[in-house]
Amino acid sequence: MIIGVPKEIKDHEYRVSITPEGVRALRLAGHEIWVEASAGAGSGHSDAEYRHAGASIAQSKSEVFERATLIVKVKEPLLSECSYFRSGQTLFTYLHLASLPELTKKLLESRVTAIAYETVEAKDGTIPMLKPMSDIAGRMSVQIGARYLEKTQGGRGVLLSGVPGVEPAKVVVLGAGIVGSAAVRIAVGMGAQVTVVNLDLERLRLLDDQYQGRIVTRASTQAAIEESVLAADLVIGAVLVPGARAPKLVSRGLVARMNPGSVIVDVAVDQGGCIETTRPTSHSDPVYVVDGVLHYCVANMPGIVPRTSTAALTNATLPYLLRLAAEGVDATIRADAGFAKGVNLFNGKVTCRAVAEAHGLRFDPVM
Repeated sequence: MIIGVPKEIKDHEYRVSITPEGVRALRLAGHEIWVEASAGAGSGHSDAEYRHAGASIAQSKSEVFERATLIVKVKEPLLSECSYFRSGQTLFTYLHLASLPELTKKLLESRVTAIAYETVEAKDGTIPMLKPMSDIAGRMSVQIGARYLEKTQGGRGVLLSGVPGVEPAKVVVLGAGIVGSAAVRIAVGMGAQVTVVNLDLERLRLLDDQYQGRIVTRASTQAAIEESVLAADLVIGAVLVPGARAPKLVSRGLVARMNPGSVIVDVAVDQGGCIETTRPTSHSDPVYVVDGVLHYCVANMPGIVPRTSTAALTNATLPYLLRLAAEGVDATIRADAGFAKGVNLFNGKVTCRAVAEAHGLRFDPVM
C-alpha cells in the first residue's frame, strides 16, 4: 500500500503521525511511504532520517495526497485540507467529528473512508490509540493550570503545593478515566489538595486504594460537582464519551460563582468540552476569561511536547497501521469488530452512531 504522511498545519502542532522507526517497520512490511518535506521537523526528525528509513520525500502536500491511498495524520484535517481528499482514499487520524459539523460535511462530500483513532476499541473494550495522548494531556493539564494560577498570568496567585503554614491549592478533576487519572497523579505529586469526581464508583475505589487517603473521591452528582467546583482553585475537565460530545457538567451559572482568578483546563474540548463556557482555543491564544475565571481550552495540548507525543503515538498506532496496510480497509473491518468501531465515515455515509446523532444525520452501520 502507498501511505502518505502530510505535515500537520494546526496552530502550534509540532507532532508528526509516524517516526522514522515506524516508517522502517512499514517499509520492511513492503509498503511505500511518502512523507511531506519537513513534516517531522517539529518533532526533531529530519527528512534525511525519513529517507534513511526508506521513505520518499514529497515536496508538497498535494503530492502526498495524489500518491497515497492511505493518509495518516495526527489531528483532524483543517477545512483547507479537505480539497485534497478523493473518493477511495482512507484517512487514519484523530477526528473528534461529533464536535465538528463542517468537517464532517466536507469529508462526507469527498467520500473518503475516515477512521478515528479515538473510537477504535481493543478486545478488552479500551481505546488503545487514544490512551497515550490522553495520558499526556492529563499530565499537562495540571502543570498548565499551575502556571495560569500565577498572578502574572491572571490567576489567583496560588502556589499549587502551598508552603508550611499555608494550605495547598484545591484541584478538582471531573472524570477518572485516562485523562483524569493522569491529572490526579501530577496534582498529588505537586502537593495539591485533590478531589476527583466520577460516575463509576469502581474507578474511584481504585484511585482511593492507590493514593491511600491523599485524595478525596466523590460520586458524580450535581450537588457534588457544585460543591467541589465552587471550592476549587483549578478545575480539570476530563470527561470522555467515546466518539460523542462530552456532557456539560458545569453550567455557566456555576462558573459565574467560582472564585475570581480560578482556572479551568477543559481537556474534553476535543469533544465539545464538559464546561458550558468552553470554546476551543489555540496555543497562540490559549486562554480567555468568563466571569473572572480563566479558561484554557486548547484542543491539541500534546502538540507542544512533540518528541514525547510523536513517539507515544507511533507506539500505539503502528500495529494497527501495519494491519490496515497489509489487509486493506474492508478485510480489517470484517475481521475485527473493535477496529470497525473506528470507521466514522465510509463511502459518503456516517458509520459512527455518536457522530450521526450529534449532527442529526442518518446512521448507516459499516458492518
